This record gives sequence, C-alpha cells and structure tokens, in this order.
Amino acid sequence: MMKCLLSLFAFTATLHAALLVHAAEDLTVLPPPTDEASESGLVYQALQKRAHEAFAKRKEVYENIKTAEDCEAYQKRMKDFFRTQIGGFPERTPLNPRVIGKLKGDGFRVENVIYESWPGHHVTANLYLPTTPPPYPGVLVPCGHSHNGKAADGYQRACMLLAKNGMAALCYDPIGQGERYQVLSDQPNEFFKGGSRYRPPHPQVQYYCTAEHTLMTVSAIPLGSNSARYRIWDGMRSIDYLISRPEIDGSRIGCTGNSGGGTLTSYIMALDERVQAAAPVCYSTMYRYLIDFNGPQDGEQNIFGQLAYGMDIADYTLMRAPKPTLICAGTHDSTFKIDGTWELFREAKRFYTRMGYAERVDIIEADAPHGFTIKLREGSARWMNRWLMHKENAIFEGDLPVFTDEELQCSQSGQILLDAGERSLFEINDSLNQQLAKERAELWSSGDLGTLRDQVREVSGIKRLAAIPRPESKVVGSIERPGYKITKLILTPDHGVPLPALLFEPETPSGKRTLYLHGEGKQVDAAPGGAIEKRVKQGETVLAVDIRAIGETSRKNNRKIGWSHGLLGPNYHEWAVAYLLGESMVKLRAEDILVATRFLSEYQSKGKPQKVELVAIGETAIPALHAAALEPDLFSEVKLSEMIPSWGEVVKTPETQNQLINTVHGSLKVYDLPNLITLTGKDRVQVSHPADVKAGLATRKP
Repeated sequence: MMKCLLSLFAFTATLHAALLVHAAEDLTVLPPPTDEASESGLVYQALQKRAHEAFAKRKEVYENIKTAEDCEAYQKRMKDFFRTQIGGFPERTPLNPRVIGKLKGDGFRVENVIYESWPGHHVTANLYLPTTPPPYPGVLVPCGHSHNGKAADGYQRACMLLAKNGMAALCYDPIGQGERYQVLSDQPNEFFKGGSRYRPPHPQVQYYCTAEHTLMTVSAIPLGSNSARYRIWDGMRSIDYLISRPEIDGSRIGCTGNSGGGTLTSYIMALDERVQAAAPVCYSTMYRYLIDFNGPQDGEQNIFGQLAYGMDIADYTLMRAPKPTLICAGTHDSTFKIDGTWELFREAKRFYTRMGYAERVDIIEADAPHGFTIKLREGSARWMNRWLMHKENAIFEGDLPVFTDEELQCSQSGQILLDAGERSLFEINDSLNQQLAKERAELWSSGDLGTLRDQVREVSGIKRLAAIPRPESKVVGSIERPGYKITKLILTPDHGVPLPALLFEPETPSGKRTLYLHGEGKQVDAAPGGAIEKRVKQGETVLAVDIRAIGETSRKNNRKIGWSHGLLGPNYHEWAVAYLLGESMVKLRAEDILVATRFLSEYQSKGKPQKVELVAIGETAIPALHAAALEPDLFSEVKLSEMIPSWGEVVKTPETQNQLINTVHGSLKVYDLPNLITLTGKDRVQVSHPADVKAGLATRKP
C-alpha cells in the first residue's frame, strides 16, 4: 500500500512539474507588433506596399497618355481587360417583362415591374414615368447598399425628381437587397444576424447585403467570375427593358446611383455604350484611399488583378470619355475619401481635355456625409436634364412624399426567391460549373500529367520552387523538453513577411522529416503529449510553421469587417488586396509551404536533401495540396485533414463559412481539388475528416 502511495505521489509530482514547465513555455516566436502592425497586420502591410508599387506604375502609364489616339487605345485596353476579368457576359435571353401594379404620384406615375436578366432569374423594379407626353429619356438608378433596395427614401426621391422633370427613371433591386436576397433562412429573423440594430426587409432575410454580395463572389470566383458580373448584367438588362418601352427614347439613356449604386453606375457607364450621361454618387475615389484607410469593400467592388494591371477606380470614368460624366461626392464621406475624389476628378479632367471635350466632366461636392443627399440628387437631375433634355433648368427637390415598401413591392411573397420557379444566383453558378465539369473531365482524361500540371500552375499563379529564393532564417530562442529540443525560428522569404516556426529535433533522429501545418496556428498541436510530440518521440524532425495569415501572422481583430457576420474569416482584407493584385491567398500560402519544405528538406542534410512528409489541417490543407501537386518530388507523403472535398460545393452553397480565402480565380475552368490529388499521386495522399463548406473548417462531418 505504501509503495502504491509513493508511486502515485511520484507520478503526481512529475505531472505537476511538467505542467509547470508547460505553463512557463512561450511558443510565440515573433516580437510584439507595433501599434500599426497590430491594427493592420504584417500580411496586410506587405500587400499594401505592393499595391502602392502598382499605383506608381499606373501613374507612369497615365502620364504617358498625350493624344486623343493614346486615350482611345488606353480605353480599349482597359475595357477588354475589365470584361475578361469579370468573366464576360452571357447571351441575351427574353426579358419576359410583366407590369405587376401601378401607383400615382404628384406629377409622375409608377409601374411595379418584373423582368428576367437570366432565364428564371428575375429583377424587381419600379419605373417612374412623367405625366407629360412621351418620348422620354430613360435614366437607370442602381441602388446603393440599402436593406430595402429600391424602396429606400433617397432612391425614391431621386427617381421622383427625374420623372417630375420629364425623364423616366428605372430603379431596380440589386441581388442581395430589397426583394432579391439570395440567402434566406427557414426560420423568421427579427434582426439581421449578428446585430440588434437593423431589421431585415423580410423575416427570412439573414445577412446584410454587403455580406450577401461577398458570398455571391465566393461562389463565382472559382468560375472565373465575380458578383460584379451579375450586378452589371442586371443593369444592362435593365437598360434593355427601358429601351423596349415605347415611351422611352433609346438614344437618350442616363445612369446615376449612390454608394454601391455609384459602383454599379461606374461599371455600367464604362462598359455599356448606350449610357450617354452618367453621375456616379459617393463612390469615385482612388483605390489608394480605400486600401490605406478602411480597406477594400465588399465582393463586387474588387476586380481580379485590376491593380496589377493598372486599372484604378478613375479608369471607369476614363473608359467612357468623352461622354458626359458628373462626379458626385460628400465632403465628409468616411469611406470614399474626398481627397481621392478630387485626385480622380483631376485625372478625368486632363483625360477629357486631351480628347477635346473638357466641359463634359464635372464634379459636385456636397458638404455632407456619405449618401444620396439632396444636393447630390438635385445635381444629378440637373446633369441628366442638361445632357439628355438639352435644358439648363435649376432643379430643386422640394417636398416629395415617398411610398411604402409594400406599395412598391413586385414579388408575390416580398422575396422573389420564394416565388414559384425562381432560380437563385447560386443555382445559376452551379449549372455553369456542371458544364465546366464535363469540360474538365475531358481535359483530365488525356492523362498527360506534365501538361496538366503546367495548366494548374498557370491558373493558380504559383511559382516554380526553383524561381523562389531561399528564405533568410534566424534563431530567436529554444525550449528543452524531455527527449527533444524546440528551436524558435523566423523564416523570412523574399516577400518580406516573417514566418514564425518551431523546429522540433529529437535526441535520436530517425531521419524522417515532417512539415506540420495547422490552420489555427503552429502552437495548436505543439503542447506536451500533443500530436507533434508523438511524432518527435518516434524520431521525426518536425517543422511547424505559421504561413501567411495563419497563427501569429493572422489578423487578430479586424473591426472594419463587422458587416461580414464572421462568414469571411478575419483576413478578408488580406484576401481582397491579394485578389486586386491578381493573386489568391492559396497561391501565397502554397509558396510559403514550398519555401518551408525546402528549408526542412535541406536542414542538416549534408548536401543530400530529404523528402518531407506534409501534414496540413484545416485552412492550410488546400494550399498544401497545391504545393504537393505542383512539386510532388519534394514530398514522401501528404496527409490532409478538415479540407473541403470540392470547390463545386462552394459554388452551389449559398451560406459558406470562411471559404473565400480558399478560392482560386477561374480554377474550375481547369481543375478541382480531386484533380490535384491525381497530380500528387493518389497512393501518397491521405484525406481525413472532410470539412463542410457550411461550417467552420474545424467542424468535422460525422
């Protein structure tokens, strides 16, 4: 009995001592961040620097535009790029328009209308018509980020003002707003999820429109598209509807919208030649002011590779020169900074002057915050009046009572997605992917893995390992544990973001080397008795690394994306700037993995690099699979856990969780995740605990 008690006492003391040692251990590698780095993060700062380099290159190109011919060549190049990057446009199909109801106003009338922008995918809109004899100019009014879309007071008043002054106005609900939300719940919601301040326009609506727009972008990116494509197409089809009306003079079309509607006005006016007069409101600034202050905005406002190509927000105005354009802005706009607006206007004024029409671009600055405020509504109406009616009336708004949301309702249920036969954007994307799946199957049936690997490399943009310089390495500390040592390392690749790492070296190494990557950080499985220690005690040398935007390099508290409801993860802005630069976080992380693998392979190898086992869990799994597929000779085996099975699941699922950071633009045109397993070698890849795209990556299927 006494021996048992002594043994128990000895075991307890040993365990207590081990716990004390572990409690004293600090597995942090990087020094505490500065105040600036703490706010924006090391990865964002590095990408921000690259963005500024892109801005400088674009400025050089702009300053070399000297003649009208130079301007026209620049416009064509930008328009072609823009169309390509959003995925082009589909063929026009019948609109099948219907007038649902009619309203009478003071000096105007309203028709509630529905038409199809895609087969089975409807647009809900209000057409404001003057009471004077036709024909009328037609002005498209894309909505900003109002929860109730076209029914918001400011958009109603802008349309009424146009109609009372002899111009028809068509205001439609964007997808993800008003009557066109695409992510509905089965249960009623009193407030938008994640807050108790705003009530949704319908009980089954869950998320702010900004979150919905970005979820649509998550779905579209693997197809080589973006929610901007669908938003622009809605606008173009709305112009189709306008000019189909006998009351409308199709040669006199205008476009004006605020905030997100200013974005859409800018896009549509750049790409649709029918827009003769345009007035984007509270959007026009230079991208530098977004990236340096609030960060890139929601999904449709970021075009793949635009900064790397040299396309800034100013270019939407330059693309349409010399057609009349009025820049409308608010002095106190906290998102689209007024200093950037004036910089944009100066670029536009010089460009229009080079083309011989300096008077066709102008600016209004209202002493007001962000919004379609009264001075901007009046200013845009006067601009349309000047260029579409050829009149110079001083238009003032006065008192304009608005209609209720119910009076302007077009759908039967209040949400068009609940009406019979309606196709969601996610269903459209799924059907597009099904067609691509047939093309992929034919491509991959060729069996030429070398050619297929080259195509994957081209789409993903991941560099060959031979083209990536070796990182600098620095030892910053060590920890002794029974039977092995942990060395704290900082690997600094050529991109400049330090990658913190823990190198676990056993006293008696077996020669086996393992790169261990965890989506929640290198420290997760690094505790005594954890998964890494079990490997080390079997003689493995293990390198655990935080690749970019993981662990110590992840954004800790991004207060600027509260609108995302947590659906997009903490590193949305890192993803967005990389995307604007023409890269994915998958690419950046895969290159980090290759750099770390080579470091481990060559570590104390006496000139004979060793193959490495690759273990990747959660958010690191997809970039790890890319690294292994493109450089398979580096790896002995690959073990992936908590990875989604296919991007096809992302495309068709409305409510995904933290999947944006795992997307690759246009990947499904060439490959899906199972194809990467083929490239790596099915006999060398083990996949366990597949993740559900609807849940956090750490949530496992039963």
